[in-house]
Amino acid sequence: MAGFRPALLIVDLQEDFCPPNGSLAVANGRDIIPLVNKLLALPFVTKIATKDWHPRDHISFASNHEGKAPFEDLVTIANPHNESETYESRLWPVHCVQGTPGAELVGELRAGQVDTVLEKGTDARVEMYSPFYDPFTSPRVYDSGLARALRDKQVTDVYVVGLAADYCVKNAAIDAAKEGFGTYLVEECTRAVDPSGWPGCKREIEASGAKVVSVDGPEVRRLMTAQ
Repeated sequence: MAGFRPALLIVDLQEDFCPPNGSLAVANGRDIIPLVNKLLALPFVTKIATKDWHPRDHISFASNHEGKAPFEDLVTIANPHNESETYESRLWPVHCVQGTPGAELVGELRAGQVDTVLEKGTDARVEMYSPFYDPFTSPRVYDSGLARALRDKQVTDVYVVGLAADYCVKNAAIDAAKEGFGTYLVEECTRAVDPSGWPGCKREIEASGAKVVSVDGPEVRRLMTAQ
């Protein structure tokens, strides 16, 4: 179809986010792999997998904050270049540490069909859910170059899948839409850390201009016509 150049963005489909052994396992996270592999077989212009790739002293790890508990506590993160810009972020168990087995893409993923693996969360000072950039703007601390890479390939639309729906996948979809791409989060190809909060997350995603779609819907069927 003329003018339709889709990309697949597989977010953080890593061992530490999947049962049975992941340190931050998302319930039923492994169940999405067969559907993601089916999408990988479709004619995307480019297929990108992202990985959390944290140093051991990463600010999101509760163990790096005395007296703080994962899942329960928050931390205030300040822009290292502008202390007046801050945000609150949830603390997590240690996960996806650089070079560890938990940081690897899940073994069942057909990674040989992935064109590019993008590592994110490499700066210990900031939390970076989005594969595009950190939340700071004055100034931005880290830009992965993903938006530029997509534009270099003349991508028009981005299909987002992976883990976790209510954190990195949500932020990937919101930022893809912000960057001007037609954006589709394929709902059956993601799972949430907090499933009860997913309806609210969906509203937030759709308010950004991205769409939450079904793997059986017309947005995915359209991929069959891509060249």
